[in-house]
Amino acid sequence: MEVIEAQKERWFNLEEERVLEKTGANLKTGLTTPEAEARKKKFGANVIPKRRRKTPIELFLQQFNQPLVYILLIASVITAFLNEWVDSSVIFGVTLVNAIVGYLQESKALKAIEALAKAVASDATVLRDGKKKRIPASELTIGDVVYLQSGDKVPADLRLVQVRELQIDESALTGESVPVAKQTKPIEADAVLADRSNMAYSSMLVTYGTGVGVVVAIGGETEIGKINQMIAEADELETPLTKSIARFSKVLLYVILALAATTFLVGVIRGNEWVEMFMAAVALAVGAIPEGLPAALTITLAIGVAKMAARNAIIRKLPAVETLGSASVICSDKTGTLTQNQMTVQEIFAGGKRYAVTGAGYEPKGEFERNGQPVEVGRNKALVETLKCGTLCNDSNLVSIEGQRRIEGDPTEGALLVAALKAGFERETLLAETPRIDAIPFESERQYMATLHESQSLGGNVAYLKGSVERVLEKCDKRYGETGESLPIDADEIRREANDMAKNGLRVLAFACKLFPTTQRALSHQDVAQGLVFLGLQAMIDPPRPEAIDAIAKCHDAGIDVKMITGDHELTAKAIAERIGIVKNAETASVVNGKTLATMSDDELRQVVKTTSVFARVAPEDKLKLVKAIQQNGDIVAMTGDGVNDAPSLRQANIGIAMGVAGTDVAKETADMILTDDNFATIEAAVEEGRGVYDNLVKFIAWTLPTNFGEGLIVLIAVVAGLTLPILPVQILWINMTTAILLGLMLAFEPKEPDIMKRPPRPANEPILTRELVIRIVIVGAILCAGALWAFEWALLNGRSNEEARTIAVNVFVFGEMAYLFNCRSMRYSMFRLGIFTNPLLWLGVFLMTFLQVLYVYVPAMNVAFHSAPISAADWGVALLPGIVIYVVIGLKKYAQYGWRAAS
Repeated sequence: MEVIEAQKERWFNLEEERVLEKTGANLKTGLTTPEAEARKKKFGANVIPKRRRKTPIELFLQQFNQPLVYILLIASVITAFLNEWVDSSVIFGVTLVNAIVGYLQESKALKAIEALAKAVASDATVLRDGKKKRIPASELTIGDVVYLQSGDKVPADLRLVQVRELQIDESALTGESVPVAKQTKPIEADAVLADRSNMAYSSMLVTYGTGVGVVVAIGGETEIGKINQMIAEADELETPLTKSIARFSKVLLYVILALAATTFLVGVIRGNEWVEMFMAAVALAVGAIPEGLPAALTITLAIGVAKMAARNAIIRKLPAVETLGSASVICSDKTGTLTQNQMTVQEIFAGGKRYAVTGAGYEPKGEFERNGQPVEVGRNKALVETLKCGTLCNDSNLVSIEGQRRIEGDPTEGALLVAALKAGFERETLLAETPRIDAIPFESERQYMATLHESQSLGGNVAYLKGSVERVLEKCDKRYGETGESLPIDADEIRREANDMAKNGLRVLAFACKLFPTTQRALSHQDVAQGLVFLGLQAMIDPPRPEAIDAIAKCHDAGIDVKMITGDHELTAKAIAERIGIVKNAETASVVNGKTLATMSDDELRQVVKTTSVFARVAPEDKLKLVKAIQQNGDIVAMTGDGVNDAPSLRQANIGIAMGVAGTDVAKETADMILTDDNFATIEAAVEEGRGVYDNLVKFIAWTLPTNFGEGLIVLIAVVAGLTLPILPVQILWINMTTAILLGLMLAFEPKEPDIMKRPPRPANEPILTRELVIRIVIVGAILCAGALWAFEWALLNGRSNEEARTIAVNVFVFGEMAYLFNCRSMRYSMFRLGIFTNPLLWLGVFLMTFLQVLYVYVPAMNVAFHSAPISAADWGVALLPGIVIYVVIGLKKYAQYGWRAAS
């Protein structure tokens, strides 16, 4: 007995005898208990291995390991050093809230492997010591003989040795849209996962029939176990936003520390007291730190999350909101995302004529047309009999659940029921008129199903048969005519019609019948081996979602490449891709299948993904390879998926998108975003929202940094020039915290700009601080600094006290920011082009900030806390003037760069 040392064999390629020999299995007695125990010690338990996870404390502390958070913590310490406990608490509170939110989001993301472990079946029927036993699936081992029946979850990877009409739903593993009919013969060694019909894979559901299989892989060596390993090994990439913020934060941290140190050293060299210079350095650091940025980042992303939820997209990880806006490639599954996941009959050939059937999905709404004109079904008796045959030779049911039509049974049979209903034929009525007597269930080896019925109208019994075109044609010697007459059959004509339908990606079934005397009460294969009358063909497909067609067109307009990656057949994938606009011509479009992918080198694959948009019959590892290859070309990848097989590629993608309705728990737990309607159009809508979120983040950064630059610059100039500080650290904190909350955050509510989906995707390596943005920051910061210095010196020259002069300088910054806020509503358009009142919350912020600033100037308690003082009307005029200058200068800059239409 040759018991294998490893579970790496190509079991699907071996004859049954070799499988039994290599595994040491015995179909008559099964394993003995001692032998099973010995093998369990050797091969381990049939469970998905668990990997060490970060502890909750490690996860929480990790949230503080970011440069921007370092800056915030420094700001909190500095303000505490200045005895500004309220400000220190607020800054630290923002940091703490950010850490808590990040911890909660990330802790959810690590549940994917746990969900996989739970997916393994809990019990199995096994042959041990010559007896059938029900044991925990975890106790199965190599060589066990397992029994399967309808409703079972496959407990391990099995090589099937006996089947009776066995069908297994493998959609979660292979993406195959219909249950797979199983058989026991060996398969080619290079067959892809979806084509290994003699295997039953762990955690897949048996939908029909019975079978016996030998356990050939358990636990981590099963296909689902390998996926678990791929999930663990897949790189969880940083988002473009987190990369940009990290780079920006590091630069900002070094610049702030360098300027603060320079300020301190220059002051000491000039002979100033070191304590005084230390406070000046602290003032510069506090001024340069954008305390409101992390809060603005979190809140803007959270607003994006809420907007996406309203459009059926649930975000599990905040940065994913912005990542969608950066996506340059969307890799989508076909079934249920680009299509409706409802098989639909679209063409029928009967009585020598071809008909189109309108309508889509399981709602029985539609017409029968010929040459674009509606026809009356009853005029063609062959058409009537073809529809009746499809309804009576059928084991599925069309039911209504919560107002939605659903199929109980095979989707293909469901499509036949709906087609008949469109012609007015209800299954219950037909069964009452022609009761079923007997049936031959579908078997993959024979490729047909047949049923026997009583028929008073025909004066005897009738057998209806449906199956593959070739298998049905070989049994027929006549065909049913349009008026019901029996005519000679032209098999070549029927094959031409079937092939023409198949070229369009349609799945074609043939239908036939045979009359029997009333004494015929049973049906055998021999009874339907010959002498049948051909009735017609019905061709069906899972139709594309109409909204997906428009969404793909919008994606292309936005410079986003859409790729279809499916487990379905090449012809079907190509036909759907043409219908929805992924490819222009199905005949000339290239489709790469799983077999071809397996032979490609990494360099070849990187080139192929640049030019190919359709990938068919792919395995889980193929999806992962494809995503990595696209990323290596510098693209930001969004990947959709619903099955266990999609989890590794969902994790590897820059943003993983799981299906909320049809998706498995594993896919949902791994993904960054979940679609509650499983609709590709929702992805396009989410991309649009993501771009809007990033736009608003850039607007906030463009608005807040000039203030920090101006505040730092004014402190540096004052120290170098030996001047009195125009603004104090506590006043800088007042400016930064109040304006960030009441003014800057209002930009998060700015509506999306009209051309947002006409722009190309943002380059993955584009920094937040682009050249244009830096120029604007310098211009506005310089005007704020110069305006505040001028106003401060003007006030002192005109006899104002230090407190009054500083109050005027503070107002220069506040109202300068307020004026600049209207420039920042768009980096290109003016507020008049956008609509003055399209963001009412911005006006509310302006009103509240103005009210607070009046309190700052005139309320005695505020004067004491912030060293401010009441000022005159003339002083207000001086304070407001720089803001007007900023608005005009930036408006002119927009005009010079984009023209009058954009800037006006």
